[in-house]
Amino acid sequence: MRTIAVVNQKGGCGKTTVSINLASALAELGHRTLLVDMDPQSHCAVGLAVPDDQIEQSIYDCLISTSRNEPIKLAEILWQISDKLELAPASIDLSAFEQQMVGIVERESCLKNVLCETKNEYDYVIIDCPPAVGLLTFNALRAATDAIVPVETGYFALHGLSKQLETLGILCKRCSQQINVRVLASMYDLRTKMAREILAELRAHFADKMFKTIVNFNTKIKEASSFGQPICEYDSASKGQKDFRALAEEIINSSADRRPQADHGELVELIEVVESVASAKPNIIALPAVATLDKKAGQQRTEVVSSLADRLETISATADELLQSAKPAIKAIPQAPRAEKPKQADTNAKLSDYYGVSQINDAVIFVTLYPRANSVQIAGDFNNWQPAKSPLQKVGSSGVWQTKIKLPTGKYRYRLVVDGQWQQDPYNEATELNPFGGLNSVVEVK
Repeated sequence: MRTIAVVNQKGGCGKTTVSINLASALAELGHRTLLVDMDPQSHCAVGLAVPDDQIEQSIYDCLISTSRNEPIKLAEILWQISDKLELAPASIDLSAFEQQMVGIVERESCLKNVLCETKNEYDYVIIDCPPAVGLLTFNALRAATDAIVPVETGYFALHGLSKQLETLGILCKRCSQQINVRVLASMYDLRTKMAREILAELRAHFADKMFKTIVNFNTKIKEASSFGQPICEYDSASKGQKDFRALAEEIINSSADRRPQADHGELVELIEVVESVASAKPNIIALPAVATLDKKAGQQRTEVVSSLADRLETISATADELLQSAKPAIKAIPQAPRAEKPKQADTNAKLSDYYGVSQINDAVIFVTLYPRANSVQIAGDFNNWQPAKSPLQKVGSSGVWQTKIKLPTGKYRYRLVVDGQWQQDPYNEATELNPFGGLNSVVEVK
């Protein structure tokens, strides 16, 4: 049984998306697969349409059951997703796991002990880790034979990768454990120069420690998540499905004796490579900040590039100009660029970056993509949670929906209501838990 932890301290790099769709792809290829959600936000359940109010027991109950002398078997909490795929869901209770386990011997091995009981029942176990370094992450890594580090080919990619490799190095030293560490380029947008350059640098410096497969940016993947489906079910012919199938096949074809072993010393070398790339070529990668590891003291020092504020202002100004030029409705469908029409492709590429929430002066623009929806509304604390007061308008037949709402300065919480179904905004990563155990999207007006 291969146990693969999908881990990165940096949020928004697509850990849950990779976990769900990789597990589904492995199951589709005929392998018995278990998906374990170790994130208290329970996004795996959301992404697979498992009703939160029907989850009576979660992986948390299995992890703490031994310390309470009331063992709960993993089979008691599993949800059947497909013939070959099962989910061990998370719950908000996981947030208290570290406090609950204070003073418990071998508390970092709880998950490993739980999985050992089912080692003959699955071919693959995929673990979705939380975006933080703590006892939950150490449990996941302690149980893992492999670790996949998804790296978004954007601004802080190398910085986040350096910190993650440092964490893996600490674990290897602490537990005398070897983990097969592989880097996965995710959310790759071929249309942007920065993404292409960062991918080239990653490939040049990581060689066999990097997957050949690349997970490209694909709106179908986000749509699938919003409908509670893996991409293989939502659109089996999409580019996103082909990417995850290729990733699954690459993992299956990599034999244990050929997979690169990463011990503590090798991980330190990897960290040095990441730092040298980030510091030696700032004109190519243009990272706003670079964190370096002090190997003697084990501390980080961060150099902040003074031009960050100017760059962010430029980006904001560009966004304002683009959105104002598109008033009052976007007439063009965001499409992949075509070589014979470079100007149109460039415009579409820019528009595709602005799904979600943008602020123009005193107004907030909400733009989302639901090609199959009949109605899209917004319910939030700014309209007393009454969706009928804030409908989005459909832009032609493109599936793009948008609206503009004037809001005073402040922080607002909202949810989209798509054909009567309440859900978080799939194009807004800013979220917080609501009193009902779900997630509200958050927008801050300045």
